[in-house]
Amino acid sequence: MEQYERKYIEMTESPVERLVIRMAIPTIISMLISTFYNMADSFFVGKISTAAVGAVGVSFPIMTIIQAIGFFFGHGSGNYISFMLGNRRRKEAEEMAAVGFFAALFFGCFITIFGLLWLKPLAIGLGSTHTILPYSMQYLGIILIGAPYMTGALVINNHLRFQGNALHAMFGITSGAIINVLLDPVLIFGLKMGVRGAATATIISQFIAFGVLWSQTRYHGNIKLKLVNFKPTGLLVKEILKGGTPSLTRQALTGLSTVTLNLYARIGGDAAIAAMSIVQRIITFAVSALTGFGQGFQPVCGFNYGAEKYDRVKKAFWFCVKLGTAFLACASCILIIFAPQFITLFRHDPEVIHIGAFALRMQALTLPFSAWIVVSNMMMQNIGKVYKASFLAAARQGLFLIIVLAILTPIWGVLGIQMAQPIADLITLSVAIAMQKAELKELDEFEENGLRDC
Repeated sequence: MEQYERKYIEMTESPVERLVIRMAIPTIISMLISTFYNMADSFFVGKISTAAVGAVGVSFPIMTIIQAIGFFFGHGSGNYISFMLGNRRRKEAEEMAAVGFFAALFFGCFITIFGLLWLKPLAIGLGSTHTILPYSMQYLGIILIGAPYMTGALVINNHLRFQGNALHAMFGITSGAIINVLLDPVLIFGLKMGVRGAATATIISQFIAFGVLWSQTRYHGNIKLKLVNFKPTGLLVKEILKGGTPSLTRQALTGLSTVTLNLYARIGGDAAIAAMSIVQRIITFAVSALTGFGQGFQPVCGFNYGAEKYDRVKKAFWFCVKLGTAFLACASCILIIFAPQFITLFRHDPEVIHIGAFALRMQALTLPFSAWIVVSNMMMQNIGKVYKASFLAAARQGLFLIIVLAILTPIWGVLGIQMAQPIADLITLSVAIAMQKAELKELDEFEENGLRDC
């Protein structure tokens, strides 16, 4: 309990900027490394064929669904955990941790069983062409096996972060990433397993990451996961729904929009599917640093909102937006200048490079706007504005992207596919500005009146 008391004082009294940075550094590293080893599959598979790269892109929505379940239970239970710890109610936090973790394992098992039973229809439905289909079935058939412990690892990772122990969460992610990158070339080329090797490397590394993360729950005052605490009451289920629905919505619609993108990209053949898959990986890598920074903001937001220190919540928000925008503006310039070179890293195919370089430059132009969108979404999620957070989470890579694709692709063809994401970004930014201004105004009122609906 002494460790917990020190953590409470640190989270609610130490300087906000320094605290956010300290919380964010491990999560930024975790996100960058996690995204990097997702890119590693595309990099090494790109040495096989364009169709193989397309298979990894086609399979991406399944990874997104697995992540959606993990983030749903991880963020849903994690938000409540940080709020309870901010209110000095550790027992309730321990019960929520158990409910979130064991429920995620169950749903992970369901994904495995359903996916393997319907493997071929699933691969076709995700956008596989007849040339991509054999590769996507090989890749998915192995990835699906790891779904239960992948979801469990994501829950533990988020629990550690929301307790203010992001450094411990980083150990698991980092260990898995390093092993994945090392195993990829060995299994793909050394053992001549092809895309099966890439998938096998992923599930082995994820299992090791799960083991490391589990071990971190046993030390340093972190909440231990005990089956005896698995008591899914109506209140806890409601809190998971409230805190996790924005993440579930965002991830699920990201997967749906990726499927939509793959289906529309068929008009450009395997090269278009491969090119847009590569662009998606590169942009995700750039945004992952911001996401990690925002995840450093979340426990600070949750603790201080629970402790009714609204000035600290606002100060942390503005600090993250300003620094995040500056970082993404620099990343945008680099991507615009070196777009063809970045695409070539993954696949040296003139048609892939031609389609991908233009799409990458267009998305880089609106990349800095992600700072306001992402940090606003995380703040709304943390303070319990579930409907607003869910809508904003769905907007950029889900709802608006799907609508823009449906309008532009029949008119412009491949150009419509290339332009869809930046246009969706601009629409999302306008919505996010209006929504977040209202939330900041409400915090001003709470601070002035000392009142909040609980």
